Amino acid sequence: MASEIFAVSAAWSRAVIEFAVELPPWAQNTAHTGTDLFLGVFAVLFLAAWWRARSFGTRLVGLALFAPVATVVAYAVSNTVKSFFEQMRPCQAMTDLATIATCDPVGDWSFPSNHAAIAGAAAAALVLAWRRIAVVAVLVALLEAFSRVLVGVHYPHDVTAGLLIGATVAVLASLAMARPMTALTELLARSDRLRPLVRADRPASPGATARPAPAGSEARAEAFASGRSTRA
Repeated sequence: MASEIFAVSAAWSRAVIEFAVELPPWAQNTAHTGTDLFLGVFAVLFLAAWWRARSFGTRLVGLALFAPVATVVAYAVSNTVKSFFEQMRPCQAMTDLATIATCDPVGDWSFPSNHAAIAGAAAAALVLAWRRIAVVAVLVALLEAFSRVLVGVHYPHDVTAGLLIGATVAVLASLAMARPMTALTELLARSDRLRPLVRADRPASPGATARPAPAGSEARAEAFASGRSTRA
């Protein structure tokens, strides 16, 4: 079964590499640059998720702050798994084909893809902290995974395994650390200096005073909350 999966994956990889080498130079350069640049996009998304979470509660702030850590943990797991498999990269095994990326020497193994693991982990951790960003995060992760196949350094099964390992580890790590990170965030919020890092409180304008509520407004609000209606 494993050999059959590898055979299909290798055939797909060969087809993608043959397609890639026919691309115009500007497209090849874009693919080569993008395979690392997509990971940089996640750094920006991490910052955006943290900034947004400050307005939505300490739990989301804790998840957003832990997202980069969860990604590092997932990378470490992927890299450890890689050490148990000595699978050559497509560019190492298919010597008859030219690839966009310069091939790493034999010994830098292919399975699973660490780039894909990082992308999968980052996307999963971001979704936990910011559900509405799911489409963007998943799309960037998939583009990162495909780019590794396109430039000739990974097989499709390498990046698929990397995405799954990264996402699984990141979710488990984030959920395990959700309570401790929430407690840490609440602790930071008690400090006047550190509170802006975890809470987006808007200070009142100097000299501003609260306007008194119109007569009867409190009674009407209470009646509305209890399901009763009031008439002027």
